[in-house]
Amino acid sequence: MGLEEIVPAIFLIAVLILVLPEFIRSNTKSKRFFKNFAIWSIIVISIVTISYFIF
Repeated sequence: MGLEEIVPAIFLIAVLILVLPEFIRSNTKSKRFFKNFAIWSIIVISIVTISYFIF
């Protein structure tokens, strides 16, 4: 695993650490939380799949 894979992984973890507390705080109801979580999961999976096929 080269530096080309480590730096983006660290960047994504840092963004997750910054965004996750506010995401959890704003989604206090479980139904709303799972709806938003599903939407973000679809977005992330789409981006990862597209970037996998492009690169």
